[in-house]
Amino acid sequence: MKAIVCVDKQWGIGKANRMLFHLPADLKFFKEKTIGKVIVMGGNTLLSFPGSKPLKDRTNIVLTDVYTRDDCVVVPTLEKLKEELRKYPEDEVFVVGGAMFYRTMIDYCSEAFVTKVDDVGGAEVFFPNLDEADNWSLEYESVPVTDNGYTVRFTTYKNNRVRNF
Repeated sequence: MKAIVCVDKQWGIGKANRMLFHLPADLKFFKEKTIGKVIVMGGNTLLSFPGSKPLKDRTNIVLTDVYTRDDCVVVPTLEKLKEELRKYPEDEVFVVGGAMFYRTMIDYCSEAFVTKVDDVGGAEVFFPNLDEADNWSLEYESVPVTDNGYTVRFTTYKNNRVRNF
């Protein structure tokens, strides 16, 4: 399992159930990584997608006990999520948010693709700071690129102590 996220300088990821920045290159990167794969998320993340609809060309799995839907797989408990995820190869599963769900799942992820924005977005919710986590190491960092007026770097972190899910 892998995580994929875009963070600001303070590891912020969102405000008012929205992303902090509109970054076309990051959205393209996200699509390239997750197309044809399984994306797993908390209930609010699905609601934050355009039209509150699942992303196309991916298996969308949502952990929530607040609602059910016919257009994606909804599981009400972490135990049911574990059962559902066993149906898929681990390297095809991407954790895509939100903050509480990232915190719950991050130690089960072998890698994290983190787009870092060199700015502060006024976040209300945050991703765990992998630079301060002793089990995570930075494996790759791209050269800085400009995306919609922001300087961003695409990074890959590796979890050196993956927990079994």
